[in-house]
Amino acid sequence: MAIIIWIIQLILVPILSPLFLGVIRKIKAHFQNRVGASIFKPYRDLWKLFHKDEVISEDASWIFRFTPYLIFTITIVLGASIPLFSNLFSNNLLSDFLTVVYLVALSTFFLALAGIDVGSAFGGFGSSREMTLAALTEGGFIFSLLALSFLAHSTNLFSITKTISNFSLFDFMPIILVFISFMIVMLCETAHFPFDNPATHLELTMVHEAMILEYSGKRLALIEWAAANKFLIFLSLGANMFFPWGLTAQADIWSIVLALVVFSVKILILTTFVAILESSIAKFRFFRLPDLLFTAFVLSAMAILLIL
Repeated sequence: MAIIIWIIQLILVPILSPLFLGVIRKIKAHFQNRVGASIFKPYRDLWKLFHKDEVISEDASWIFRFTPYLIFTITIVLGASIPLFSNLFSNNLLSDFLTVVYLVALSTFFLALAGIDVGSAFGGFGSSREMTLAALTEGGFIFSLLALSFLAHSTNLFSITKTISNFSLFDFMPIILVFISFMIVMLCETAHFPFDNPATHLELTMVHEAMILEYSGKRLALIEWAAANKFLIFLSLGANMFFPWGLTAQADIWSIVLALVVFSVKILILTTFVAILESSIAKFRFFRLPDLLFTAFVLSAMAILLIL
């Protein structure tokens, strides 16, 4: 049964990630008084991209060709290494929170390299903006998980969830602070408002989209799918690391089904929050973003001081 749980862990993120993107688009369409496309449209978009031909610049190196496969593989590995619906795999070497942070940073680094590899103007400024935001984001990202690590006296994500699930409500003040910090980091890392507009193709507002304009066909499908996976990974970290109730420690079928239902509900709540946020605020000017990211860092630092 443990093998079955691991297989579910491995395939759950790539299977569900396009669905929650469709849910966000549906909710945003509702706020805009539109019917909106089906929540399953991202699956159809990926299917079409996988069946389209690719156009690759003559100036593209191996980095441009290799990056989509690397980024997608990293998201699959991360999805299998974090607590989704079970905390049975406490000895997973890839589940150290620093490993997760560095894998996310590695995917960002290669995506930025791919953006500037073909020498286009859009890719260049998109990569520049992405690396600027990444440098400012890493502090808040590391410190938000470091605070949980201090609480649990462990750097393993599964061990952290086991410890925090036994806390009382009176112990949750620092956890709430780092959760707010983590949500700010998540919006930045996954290219959502107020840091980026995932639906835009305007020069003044593009960050993520600017780096992938040169991609087409199967490689573009992999990048879009990897972006959806990354979003679900961050949602899962937010739902299960800070509110780890509902994770199963048993290997029977009914416990797994119940844990999957609880996981889906928690992710849907966070997805709805992101959709409402995107429908309520505008994208910030680029030079205002460091202030918001510094706020995330300060909140995490305050939580660590409360814990110590």
